[in-house]
Amino acid sequence: MTALATVPVDTAAATRRILLTYRRSPGLMAASLAVPVVMVGVFGYVFGSAVRVPGGGNYREYLMPGLFALVAVNGLMPTMVGAARDAGRGVTDRLRSMSVSRFGLLLGQALADLLVAAVVLVPTAAVGLAAGWRVRDGLGPALGAFALLLLFRFTVTWVGTTLGLAVGKEETAGQLAVLVFPFAMVTNVFVPTGGMPGWLAAVADWNPLSAVAAACRTLFGNPVELGGAWPMQHPVAATLGWCALLLAVFVPLAVRRFASAGR
Repeated sequence: MTALATVPVDTAAATRRILLTYRRSPGLMAASLAVPVVMVGVFGYVFGSAVRVPGGGNYREYLMPGLFALVAVNGLMPTMVGAARDAGRGVTDRLRSMSVSRFGLLLGQALADLLVAAVVLVPTAAVGLAAGWRVRDGLGPALGAFALLLLFRFTVTWVGTTLGLAVGKEETAGQLAVLVFPFAMVTNVFVPTGGMPGWLAAVADWNPLSAVAAACRTLFGNPVELGGAWPMQHPVAATLGWCALLLAVFVPLAVRRFASAGR
């Protein structure tokens, strides 16, 4: 069989491998579920009263789409650490020595992570509904918002895979993973960017995570701050553009790094 012909089989095998990892380590899923719930409580109720929402709306309605976007970008950390762990322990070398599709294996890992993200979004949305978040513009746009979230999660998975394979050491990848936190803070996830200094607001507006959060707020019909930089004027188009650009760059890079790992 050619490498192209084995893609579906290799993809399915890789997806099953990652899902079994979550099954055997329920703490991974529990942690993924706990973080958004804690953030709803901390930011929604503790700090929410101090934040002015665009249009004077409910802060928790403003917050929830941002937390959904945060769930999406958090896929970067476990993917990066997992790829570095496999490279460091020789798993990647063993897979490379087999007659399998490199792209199929990486695609399977990305799809498995996508399924995990979809599962995590369900209780996160349930907690949001309990906290007062609502979908205001109907089912169709809401489904579009969740589709954007999953597309962004799929995209950052390829970024994480590339970085993890490049680092090659689990400890180093774990240390680098903390950089996701400042990346997530310099955005509109928790607060509108209008109150930031001009240079910082420009950085936040061009952060892909800000585009995702603003796009979801728009599609859900929640309070949203539109204006300023182009991505904030057209957040849905900006999200699609960011995803297309990142996939075009990091999918071939990840496949190339995987094929040359250990050499």
